[in-house]
Amino acid sequence: MKPLHNVLAGLLAALVLLHGHGAAASEITKANAPADDSALSSAICPIVYPVDQSPSERGYHYIFYGNGFFINKEGYLLTAAHVLSQLSDVQPYIVLRLPMAPPRLLKAALVAIDRDHDVALLRATPNPFEGKYQVRFLPLAIDRPARAQAVLAAALRPSRLRDPHTFDAFVEDRPAGQVLEYEFSQLDKGRADTELLLFSHEVLLGDSGAPVVSAESQGVVGLVEGRWLRPNAAAIATAMKQASDGVAAAVPIHYAITLLQQHGVAWHTAQGDAERLEATEDPAEGFSSPIPLSLVAAPYPSQALLGGEVMLDALVDRNGRLADIKVVRGEPPFLDKVLSAVQTWSFLPARANGEAVETRIGIAFQFAQSVLSQGSKPAHHYEEPFTDATERSALPVATMEPESSVKSSAEGNVILSGKIDPQGHVASVKVLRDTESLGPSAMTAVRRWQFTPGKRAGANSDSTIIVVVIARRGALPSHAQSSGRTRALVQ
Repeated sequence: MKPLHNVLAGLLAALVLLHGHGAAASEITKANAPADDSALSSAICPIVYPVDQSPSERGYHYIFYGNGFFINKEGYLLTAAHVLSQLSDVQPYIVLRLPMAPPRLLKAALVAIDRDHDVALLRATPNPFEGKYQVRFLPLAIDRPARAQAVLAAALRPSRLRDPHTFDAFVEDRPAGQVLEYEFSQLDKGRADTELLLFSHEVLLGDSGAPVVSAESQGVVGLVEGRWLRPNAAAIATAMKQASDGVAAAVPIHYAITLLQQHGVAWHTAQGDAERLEATEDPAEGFSSPIPLSLVAAPYPSQALLGGEVMLDALVDRNGRLADIKVVRGEPPFLDKVLSAVQTWSFLPARANGEAVETRIGIAFQFAQSVLSQGSKPAHHYEEPFTDATERSALPVATMEPESSVKSSAEGNVILSGKIDPQGHVASVKVLRDTESLGPSAMTAVRRWQFTPGKRAGANSDSTIIVVVIARRGALPSHAQSSGRTRALVQ
């Protein structure tokens, strides 16, 4: 685990601007990094509701609900949606500091909200970056942190929680912890599944909506959701016992990135992520495939007795979002989980001669059978889809499961990106995300898959395929999902 001062120092040095709406990797430019250690504090702001019309000697009286943080110089900020639900549809405010004057209240207008995944986008008015306020922005991390990686949750809370006023001092809380696990959960009954980041951290009153910062990428990897109260697997239960400060749940920044992409709001990414995107960008001349920006897997359906596969043919539009999703094969309950997950995916769009263009990609979800299953897994064969289509992605016509899903006790998921050539052969495949070292065996298996080639303007062409392999937990597979709130109270 990196020391806390190293985390903060790296954070200050790693601010790179990414124009979020339909951006190309070539449009990434460096932003001016703050020059002092107050950058993290200046990016976070309490979300409050004023309760009187005139100030006293302690300033304006308010009710404190949680935290938010700025993501760009246009005054946009992110928070947890449930922080705003506490306000019962009234106008939220934020408390901001000035260099030589008492703190002030600014309105925070609601721009967009994703209640399924508990993310809200606000905009401060007037824009504090155009005034004399002490404000900074934080970068967002594209890559999620691995297990055991160091993170910190940075929050501000008033020194008097029961009777706060704007002139009162704020207490800063920046405890460092470790990533323990990733778990899918329904944050409210009837909501879509959300993959939560669990980390060692004691959740305190008002932590909701605070940024969780990675020591590795120096970017925000999630928003504090609350205290994790449902140890539903042996590994998590053991980790909870070892984490003396408790276990916190955070909503991964993946869901916030999707919300920003949908509404064309610019955001920032850490320098290492920006360099990786620049390295994967194809030359401006000719055609370049979409670049995965933020992907998430899906939970293994609790009611499934055996494994299953879902195949989709989807359009990546000029804004990097999935559209016109065609179901090639797949049945409930697997199909429902997959469609819910891919609706949150985002990409840097394909480009032709330097311009963003639409293109189709293939998506394959493989829910591997329980590791307790006996015997070898046979190959699955399918008929060629969309034989008369002039535009289609490459799709598998023969698949097999990776060996690790049968012979090991590994659990989790792996997301891969593959290139299929105009003859339907696997030209390349790489791991985008791996939770339990399933990547090597999954890559070996996918290289043995058979594909029908993609088509562009009626001719066979190269194509991108995203493959998600989900390995079931051994004896506790299907009961690993929970529903209901997992957060601490916020007022």
